[in-house]
Amino acid sequence: MPNSGTEQTARRDAIRELLAMDAVETQQDLVRQLSARGLTATQSSVSRDLKDLGVIKTGSGYELPDSSRDGDQEVASVANLIRGRKAAGANLLVVKTAIGAAQRVALAFDRSGWPEIVGNIGGDDTVFVATTSIGGQKRLTSRIDRAVAR
Repeated sequence: MPNSGTEQTARRDAIRELLAMDAVETQQDLVRQLSARGLTATQSSVSRDLKDLGVIKTGSGYELPDSSRDGDQEVASVANLIRGRKAAGANLLVVKTAIGAAQRVALAFDRSGWPEIVGNIGGDDTVFVATTSIGGQKRLTSRIDRAVAR
């Protein structure tokens, strides 16, 4: 049975609070800590929450993304290198860049912390960006357009 919006919000607030205190090694650790707080949590609900919150997995566990980092600013910093973009199926976006700039643009996407991005590969003048879904692809396209327009 899906969680109510109120339960989900409370759980995500608690996840932010727990991760702000220290990295958590596993999703199961988070489930235990949330349950100890009286919140309903399963591994799958925590996994979805982590993804939606943009939480990153590091060598020491799950951590909140750097809140001082603005994904739009990261991509805006390389906007002059982006020449165009085009969907290639439901989960792939092809971003054309200036010659030799794809690695810098790919790194900006990595640093953006945008949850729609599963991963990317930068070549010489092309970046292939894998997205979570067709909806994620559309949100990513809007984000890129907004960052480039800055």
